[in-house]
Amino acid sequence: MKLIEMSLMNFANEVDSLSPAPGGGSCSAYSSAVGVSLSRMMAKLSFGKKKFEIHDESIKKEFEIAYEELNVIKEELFNLVDKDTESFNEVMKAIKMPKDTEEEKLLRKDALEFATWGSIEVPYQIAKLSQEAMEKMEIILNYGNENALTDIGVAYLMCASGAEGAILNVKINLGSVADIERGKNLESQCNKILEHVRAKRDTVLDRIHDN
Repeated sequence: MKLIEMSLMNFANEVDSLSPAPGGGSCSAYSSAVGVSLSRMMAKLSFGKKKFEIHDESIKKEFEIAYEELNVIKEELFNLVDKDTESFNEVMKAIKMPKDTEEEKLLRKDALEFATWGSIEVPYQIAKLSQEAMEKMEIILNYGNENALTDIGVAYLMCASGAEGAILNVKINLGSVADIERGKNLESQCNKILEHVRAKRDTVLDRIHDN
């Protein structure tokens, strides 16, 4: 059974096990997916309401587009919950390859490098999608049902946590790669994402706390 098809309780219990996967990456993807879901809930609670319908048609159209695009992001994040665990399992498979001969050592080294980059790419995608979601949520924050304002605040928190958690997973795996230059470039990109999502999270939360 896929992780994303488990009940909430079974997923939590699967994390709470001796197995190192699912771990932080899968949990980060799920955190952001739930955050996106909360933002879409706010949108659903806005459609048809008088305060929403009085807005300019261009605003309502942009709002609806963001609502639909967030659903695509949510589905991608759901997929990455399992992808993160699968990528970790590929690393473990490479580690267990034989290394008795020079040829086997080279094959193992190449397989491990390839699998490690796979385990880096997945959480990097989680971080990028989380950042993208936080951008698209802004119009829902600005024009959505104010009764759900705290819900979208939690949405921003969960997406920011998902992004930062994913970046932690990227950085820990970068320590194992041979391509140092590629690793440095990716770390720089991660730091930019992190700076952005933290600033966005704090701005939104300050606004909600002061509301």
